[in-house]
Amino acid sequence: MFRSNNVTARIFERQICTPAPGTSIHYVRRFYENLVPSCTIYDVECPDHLFRKFTDDGHYLISFSRNHQDLIVYRPTWLSFSCKEEDCHSNDLPSKANRFESFFTQLYCVHLASSNEFICKDFFLYMESNQFGLFATSTAQIHDAPAAGGAIQGIPSIEKITFHLLRLEDGAILDERVFHNDYVNLAHSMGVFLYDDLLAIVSLRYQTIHILQIRDSGNLVDVRAIGTFCREDDELFLNSNPQVPVNHVGTALQHNQFLTDGSFLSGVKQRLLSFIFRGIWNEETDQTLRIQCLKKKFYIHFQDYVDLIIWKVQFLDRHHLLIKFGSVDGGVARNADHQPAFFAVYNMETTEVIAFYQNSAEELYFLFEQFCDHFHATSKNSLHMNFISSHSNNIHALEQLRHNKNKASSFPLFVKKMLAFLPSCCQSQSPSPYFDQYLFRYDEKLISATDRHKQSTDHPIKFIARRQPYSLKFKIKAGPEGGTPDGRTKKIASYLFHPILPFALSIQQTLFLQPSVVNIHFRR
Repeated sequence: MFRSNNVTARIFERQICTPAPGTSIHYVRRFYENLVPSCTIYDVECPDHLFRKFTDDGHYLISFSRNHQDLIVYRPTWLSFSCKEEDCHSNDLPSKANRFESFFTQLYCVHLASSNEFICKDFFLYMESNQFGLFATSTAQIHDAPAAGGAIQGIPSIEKITFHLLRLEDGAILDERVFHNDYVNLAHSMGVFLYDDLLAIVSLRYQTIHILQIRDSGNLVDVRAIGTFCREDDELFLNSNPQVPVNHVGTALQHNQFLTDGSFLSGVKQRLLSFIFRGIWNEETDQTLRIQCLKKKFYIHFQDYVDLIIWKVQFLDRHHLLIKFGSVDGGVARNADHQPAFFAVYNMETTEVIAFYQNSAEELYFLFEQFCDHFHATSKNSLHMNFISSHSNNIHALEQLRHNKNKASSFPLFVKKMLAFLPSCCQSQSPSPYFDQYLFRYDEKLISATDRHKQSTDHPIKFIARRQPYSLKFKIKAGPEGGTPDGRTKKIASYLFHPILPFALSIQQTLFLQPSVVNIHFRR
């Protein structure tokens, strides 16, 4: 560890000292304590776009047009200027510094949405190894759509959802995947998860998990669909079965009618019920006690288990999925934390459920507390995402978690609150070193690594060093330099940090569709 806070002394120390094994990157990241975005340009002249985020490698800034029709991609370039005096830092910045184009170069603009579709501004996933970007467009929701063709009653319908795979280097559209009369939760990428080259898309309306592979050529290839069937030949087996199901009056039913009218449990639901049944069965060895136990724990709740639907999915690795189940009402609700929910670990290769927990299970919470990073499955090719602070890899984050746990009035409610974050949203956290809690301390109520809007204040957000003497390193303030004259107007702010450079954007918005106030924070 560096013995001095002076950047020159740190450079010399890096030359002559060897860090402990496995700590070389952490050792180098200490330089970010000296390299901070110390200068702010308020209310820069910039295009009226919806700025989404920097890509995880920092090569691109993603933005959308205000009419949700076009994708605009920028390359960060940095401000360059010259001065005649020896000390440039004592001079004011040139007038061009107040222009967005001085820091970014527009690479291209691509028209993504067609006819009555709109770009989902909260959805963007990045495949760093190929520099591919996944975007989504959709038509408006139909809330009272009839449940036909095996759809779930109570789930809205979207006439058309299109996923676009682009090569960000030149904006070429490589492939598209369209879902008709379906519902995928696109907000904050909640219904889609990317792991390496595997993509999971959850159809809430038809209760199907579509697993796709993104090839190096840029093609989206179907791998499997998990829902009504679990294996590729399940449908063939059922259709070739000579036994024809009979209804309660003795009339033979057609196979297709039997599979779509809801009387036949889906493959994934059958796997789930079988796992629950076997778990309760194995609790007792005596046959009489087994029957009693099944009556109390399984049969009495059988219909509740049957009524569960898939809410959300994430990859744990290339073979295992973490699936969240709950009621129909919670599937599309903005906040379903208060509703009962269940988690299942599903093996895609064996089609088996290997673990099942309720959202109040302390066992699952302790696994989440100790192995939080395993629930944020990131690509093995992404070096930037491996240093995001969590309570399983950072002592300061763990202390904050324990403080919140001790302060909670009810431990079961605290467990439910923490497990509500599972399954995690894909690529929802910034890898910027300024959110590294080994390096800096900041108010997480005002700013955090999580990709969410925060309430904007007229006071700057302070980033304080974790090392002695705990000095203020830099401040970030969203909105005009002198604050807003109308303090009653509700304002929200988003902060886009570059993953590598001492560079950030703060964007303040009001709820009345006024132009955003964009500030640029950089190291001069």
